Amino acid sequence: MCNFVFVEDLNETLNLGKKLSHKLNPQSIVLLQGPIGAGKTSFVQGIAKGLLISEDITSPTFALSHHYYSGKIPLIHLDLYRLENISSAKEIFFSEEEEAIQKQAILVVEWPELIEAVIDNFWKIEISYAKNYGRNYEIRDPKNSLTLS
Repeated sequence: MCNFVFVEDLNETLNLGKKLSHKLNPQSIVLLQGPIGAGKTSFVQGIAKGLLISEDITSPTFALSHHYYSGKIPLIHLDLYRLENISSAKEIFFSEEEEAIQKQAILVVEWPELIEAVIDNFWKIEISYAKNYGRNYEIRDPKNSLTLS
């Protein structure tokens, strides 16, 4: 099952991320796809808000990953944008996945195109620009049973 959600602004993006956080469990993997500036990190900020994480959530584009442990479930935020090599992307993903398993964390991956084929059982969020304003979210859950209410 796929959910299609339109959001008008940053506040709705944060609220959608927060709502999704309540559907996630420790060791959930969320893959975020969308063009630059679509709001992937803002969506992760909403997830963190729902998890009661107190740290500021920033883009891990240059650091590759950020770890947040202050919430009710830890969050690992990974960004593979700068990686062009599949083996490098796999190496960092599997390392962060191992950390997520050990820490019982949720793992969110921006720009997952290089590693999606090697992952089972994940959430997939595709963000696109809406025609005049706002964003469209296409949300697929691993069990194809999601309802966002």
